[in-house]
Amino acid sequence: MGSSVSVYLAGAALSCWLLHSIYQLLTSHLSDIPGPFWARYTRLWYLYKSNAGNFHLENIKLHHTYGKIVRVAPNMYSISSVDKVVYGAGSHFAKSAWYDSWKHPDPKNITLFSETNIKRHNESRRRVQGMFSMSTMVSYEAQIHEINKVFLQKLHHFAETGETIPLDHWLQCYAFDAVASITFSKTFGFLNEGEDIEGMMAALDKGNNYSSWAGVYPELHPYLYPILERIPASGAAGMGKMIRFIKRMIATRRQQRADEGTGGEKPKVGHTGDQRAPEDFLDKVLNVQAKDPSKVTDAHIFALGWSNISAGSDTTGVSLTAILYHLSRNTRALDKLLKEILAVEAEGKCTRDSFSFAQSQTMPYLQACIKEALRVHAAVGLPLWRVVPEGGRQICGRHFPQGSVVGVNAWVAHSDEAVFGSDAHEFRPERWLEADEDELRALNAAWIPFGAGSRTCIGRHISMLEINKLLPLLLMNFEFELIDKEWTTETFFFVKPNQFKARIKARRVCRDTSDKYT
Repeated sequence: MGSSVSVYLAGAALSCWLLHSIYQLLTSHLSDIPGPFWARYTRLWYLYKSNAGNFHLENIKLHHTYGKIVRVAPNMYSISSVDKVVYGAGSHFAKSAWYDSWKHPDPKNITLFSETNIKRHNESRRRVQGMFSMSTMVSYEAQIHEINKVFLQKLHHFAETGETIPLDHWLQCYAFDAVASITFSKTFGFLNEGEDIEGMMAALDKGNNYSSWAGVYPELHPYLYPILERIPASGAAGMGKMIRFIKRMIATRRQQRADEGTGGEKPKVGHTGDQRAPEDFLDKVLNVQAKDPSKVTDAHIFALGWSNISAGSDTTGVSLTAILYHLSRNTRALDKLLKEILAVEAEGKCTRDSFSFAQSQTMPYLQACIKEALRVHAAVGLPLWRVVPEGGRQICGRHFPQGSVVGVNAWVAHSDEAVFGSDAHEFRPERWLEADEDELRALNAAWIPFGAGSRTCIGRHISMLEINKLLPLLLMNFEFELIDKEWTTETFFFVKPNQFKARIKARRVCRDTSDKYT
């Protein structure tokens, strides 16, 4: 009897849900927007597809099939271009509830990335954005130089042994240690050990995976997280592990500062008698807090530490991997870039173990190669979801009522042939150098590997500092022979290669009559 009642209630609930979904669809002003059949009625379609591991490619196919606007779930619409109405300055489009699953349910652990309140986000960002400026990042060149030396030594060892290595793994090891050096004045030891120290990489991956799928049903996150966090292998546990690690690093530094006897602002490098290492990022923010605790709170310090470590390592690791992958597959572009880099060396402006960020900015083909690689392989492969504000807005030629959720995927925007041409799916750095002023403005407007508008990744300059300093050194010193000419990737949030195996040889440089380098 009891089981029959349960079946009856379940059937009634399903019927009510279906009738409600049909009613919403029929009464919606957006009912004619095309998309997959099940996406009209349930978020389960998007949940399944966005966790299948290839949504960056699926999203492109959807727009090829259905056009500029595609429904991916009830009231969720993927758009094909970086519409200024949505992502421009002062647009008032808040991040959607999808981002709620990227934060711990405790509001003390909120981050800039997961903050959906526009006013709170803008206020927090204004307080700290100067610490993330490129001029500030360049002050960390000495730390990056030391990490580069360690990485080059490791790669020289692999060149001598001739062994095949998972290059994507080593590039993430590099990125982890580089951002740790900037943030905490110490590495995590990834490059020395070549292993996932304390399971931090795995924890970060699991946390990202959890947040990606939980974001489809963010209303469940406050209830799911406390349960799943107790399961060691879960993504929620991975997120919790990273939160505890960053808090522990901050607490340790606070104790060190207290033990030094001041507990307040520490002297900067260069003061008489100061033998300390260069001031790292954490000391910078703690010094600002010591001067004015109301400007930078404990919550801000946690949020900044989280931004550096959680986003900085994956973004940089994926981007470096993509650059080397596409250059290795395009010998014409590689030869041209090598010619530019080695000309700089011949002029005595760099050495085989040291390359300045300032010098990299004077090299147009290097910059074109970096931009093009980040275009054809953006690190993030899911849409950047935003909520239409009060009064509704005209987006991609269509009026969307308030409360509608819209988003553009960088992979979709970067493959737009109307902007990038019929060869948009090809790696061709020259497009950035051949474009006239108006064309270049359009290219840059559609280029969003670090996000768009006021929510552009605050740590993007950290990533670009590391990429610009390391890439020329890698190409000057080594040849990378790909084991697999085509790689496969997996997307939950970041678009990561399953494995990028390569053999490394020390580069012997000599110019022949055809201006080739070997």
